[in-house]
Amino acid sequence: MNSFDKDVFRYYGAKESLKQRLFRPMELRYIRAFRKCQSTKGVLRIYYKLRLRSLSKKTHIQIPPSTKIGEGLYIGHCGTIVINPAATLGNNVNIAAGVTIGQENRGKRAGAPTIGNSVWIGANAVIVGNITIGDDVLIAPLSYVNFDVPPHSIVIGNPAKIIERENATEDYVNRKV
Repeated sequence: MNSFDKDVFRYYGAKESLKQRLFRPMELRYIRAFRKCQSTKGVLRIYYKLRLRSLSKKTHIQIPPSTKIGEGLYIGHCGTIVINPAATLGNNVNIAAGVTIGQENRGKRAGAPTIGNSVWIGANAVIVGNITIGDDVLIAPLSYVNFDVPPHSIVIGNPAKIIERENATEDYVNRKV
């Protein structure tokens, strides 16, 4: 099973049927083009880069092919998602509309975030700087995160506050691969 098949599993819980493949949601089309950009070479890679650019204009999702993203990526809805190419995302990450994962250019947190496994990022959340988000973290909608977050936590608010909780993403991050 390749990375895209694992992404599909996060959406459907099984392999894609012919009907699902024919009527694939735009988010999943974008993820497929993103994965193909990373795994192909030569003329085919150029085709998928052009496809990714076209889909980026339609979906308002901007994830450069050089971004390191683990298996089981789930994008909830199209709509202004921006991820810095230097960011690293783990396995089973959920991203909602309006999310920005960016870098800080100066100071002690200059750089881009590293996000762990089984992380749920709510709508319009902003994650910036050379920070580490642990595994099993739920980042609530409209949160601004520019500090390290320990595993098994909920981050909420602006300024953000950490609430420690085992199984923080239970029932949020489903169908883990």
